[in-house]
Amino acid sequence: MTILVTRPHPDSDATLAALRQRGFEALAAPVLRFEPLPFHDDDADYDAVVLTSANALRALDLAASRLLRLPLFAVGAHTADAARAAGFDKVIVAKGDAVSLRDLVLARVKAGELEASATLLYLAGADLSRDLAGELSERGLSVVTQTTYRMAPVAAFPREVSDAFMANRITAVLHYSRRSAQAFLDAIRADGIEISALALPQCCISAAVASVLHDAGATKVVVAARPDEAALLEALGRAMRP
Repeated sequence: MTILVTRPHPDSDATLAALRQRGFEALAAPVLRFEPLPFHDDDADYDAVVLTSANALRALDLAASRLLRLPLFAVGAHTADAARAAGFDKVIVAKGDAVSLRDLVLARVKAGELEASATLLYLAGADLSRDLAGELSERGLSVVTQTTYRMAPVAAFPREVSDAFMANRITAVLHYSRRSAQAFLDAIRADGIEISALALPQCCISAAVASVLHDAGATKVVVAARPDEAALLEALGRAMRP
């Protein structure tokens, strides 16, 4: 059984290893490509940093940066690990989605651990599925968004991936975001394999991601119980049971 991993590099490496440890064959097919954008530290007086993706730190050189001394709100465990690796030591972790991250920040305000008028630096990607900055601003916080990267869709699958689809070697697909799910759809349509590809189990990290596949006509869509990779792999296990 070969599982197709649409997660972008380098995060896909850990996923491939995890799948192989579970006895699956795995094939990488990143449908989005990481592109760094210029980052300008404007010397503003921030009270905390907000992070919804580990990618936001990938192109930044924060060695000895004053930002490392600030508390950082991370959307989930993977992003928190990336923040600690970058040098942040005051990392507060949400439950894996933007809603829980927003609520976590507001809970710290309510508890008096963050000023109600605090200024937050939001390190973000170019394409956001939720207006987190706007929602926090509505509650009185000041949010400065700096876009540090974008994820560009690939034009088509690598030849080995197309060949694997044509040979019916792919048995399920893993999806990690709405944008990557849409990029996957564009790639299978470009390759003329939409019907056969969407007949496979589509394992999605959230209901929002699953809706993209449902709308495209996929009928075997499985959703992780939590928005993290461990739960996604559990969902894959369910989908592979006879």
